[in-house]
Amino acid sequence: EVDQAQIQKAIALLREKGEPALALRGTQLLRIGLGADQLVHGLPVQELHADGWLQELLDELKSEPGQHLLTPPKGLKGTLRPYQVRGYSWLAFLKRWGLGACLADDMGLGKTIQTLALLEADRRHTSNRPTLLVCPTSVVFNWKKEAERFTPKLKIDIHHGPDRMRNGSFARWAQNKDLIITSFGLLHRDQPTLESVKWAGIVVDEAQNIKNRETKQTQAIKQLNADFRIALTGTPVENHIGELWSIMDFLNPDLLGSHKEFKERFQIPVQMFQDPIATERLRGIVSPFVMRRVKTDRSIISDLPEKLEMKDYCRLTKEQASLYASVLKDVEESLMESQGIQRQGLILATLTRLKQICNHPAHFLADQSKIDGRSGKLIRLQEMVQEFQEEGDQALIFTQYKEMGDLLVQHFQETLGCAVPFLHGSLPRNKRTELIEQFQNPSQHTPIFVLSLKAGGTGINLTRANRVVHFDRWWNPAVENQATDRAFRIGQTQRVMVHKFICAGTMEERIDQMIDRKAELAAQVVQSGERWISELSNQELQSLWALDPEAVGD
Repeated sequence: EVDQAQIQKAIALLREKGEPALALRGTQLLRIGLGADQLVHGLPVQELHADGWLQELLDELKSEPGQHLLTPPKGLKGTLRPYQVRGYSWLAFLKRWGLGACLADDMGLGKTIQTLALLEADRRHTSNRPTLLVCPTSVVFNWKKEAERFTPKLKIDIHHGPDRMRNGSFARWAQNKDLIITSFGLLHRDQPTLESVKWAGIVVDEAQNIKNRETKQTQAIKQLNADFRIALTGTPVENHIGELWSIMDFLNPDLLGSHKEFKERFQIPVQMFQDPIATERLRGIVSPFVMRRVKTDRSIISDLPEKLEMKDYCRLTKEQASLYASVLKDVEESLMESQGIQRQGLILATLTRLKQICNHPAHFLADQSKIDGRSGKLIRLQEMVQEFQEEGDQALIFTQYKEMGDLLVQHFQETLGCAVPFLHGSLPRNKRTELIEQFQNPSQHTPIFVLSLKAGGTGINLTRANRVVHFDRWWNPAVENQATDRAFRIGQTQRVMVHKFICAGTMEERIDQMIDRKAELAAQVVQSGERWISELSNQELQSLWALDPEAVGD
């Protein structure tokens, strides 16, 4: 039916503004094509007829994501699983069109390697401009390690710490890099410095950190200039769909309109009134730019290994680094003068002290001081436990020290507001049995279970857990695997993900590297625990437990 009033309104608009002024921008055309806009200049849109590139783009956006699979780049040192190939291909598709992408896979499904595959392909096929990766301070070093492992040809560096480049020198330094990693805290502090570079791309890990549109870091990152933008998060919406607007406004500005428009057209109708039409329209415009896979998806589970092991690299706090350096200074002279059994005892005692410092200052000092915010490992574990809770996972946390176990229990009982069981060698048998039965009871969801490595190493079944965290390392593969197998054993119906914490730039990382490199050394470790370290020369020991400057966070 012809609406004469609307025809007259259209004619009046043409006379007043002229045809060029009524031309639509690409973002507006996308909004119309995806069903978000029904009015243009106050006139209703019945249908969009497109051809050429626009029709091609709309057809692909509306189709199943990742249909046109790409071959992973040759420089990628790792094998993408089938669902990861789909994710990489989808990221590459949106990047090709200059559109932002939110990869929202569950934790542990490999958002890191899918992103690195894209950056490696970008290195081989585009101009030499760097990509900026922004993440929480606790995982800055972890990203560097993963990039070095999977994409060794990428030129990677970290913008962090008191000696970081600033202003004009930063732009010159950045020109020779493929990937620069920084933290959320520096987005506002170093905003002029970061704005001095025309970035090839910006990747935001743990993108829920920019869900609040009013924070300085969210506002700062939206000012940066880049050809493509990627957000990585397991939780694109935590509290309300207004958070989704903030992330999408970073990825594809104006796609969801202004915040006021979004609130009126989507947030209030969807959240307050459960409006099915508004919900469907929002889904139609957002879904092409968000890919989410969950561990419970049968098509994903068939792709996953039964047990997935990963190393989580943590940085020392300044307090930890100071204590670590002090111990090295104390032992240096004594080591040169000692021999035989005395030397062996000194080395093993020093090793224990350094491991305690890497765990937590309060573990080393044994002074009952405050726990929160003083340990790189604990900061990372706290972030992970929050993710475990959000995903309904249950975790076993192993430590070889009862004192550290006590600290973990105290901390998480305060932060989680619930009892945290701790299984250790001092418990009577009936109490051990009670804790295990409670954890295994389906009607009682216990998010974490702390265990002494040796006490929890044999004879128990904890198959309710699908996460295992080794907070500190025994450096004996047999002992660690035995502990992991409390969860990964007959009766386990879930994929088990194993996280091994390592303080980067310390003796923890170097011993781990030695074990990985030398199969014959691993065989020695299985036989003799950690005593093989005491047989190293003084020079080898000094290299082993030296403290790298990059090991220390801000």
